[in-house]
Amino acid sequence: MKIVGILIIVFGLVDLIGSFTGFDLWGTIGIELPEVIWRFSAYIEIAIGYGIMNFFGSEEQ
Repeated sequence: MKIVGILIIVFGLVDLIGSFTGFDLWGTIGIELPEVIWRFSAYIEIAIGYGIMNFFGSEEQ
């Protein structure tokens, strides 16, 4: 499950870097996000991935 968290973090980083370069990752996938959500989507993705990674990482030890 840590791998899923890492993949979500990587997806969020691609979304964050893409937003600075003008690349709309969600639009490429075919999902149109409202402006308010689109603005913070990368940070939300990174936070969710970090939470998943920490939650399931602590159980494996």
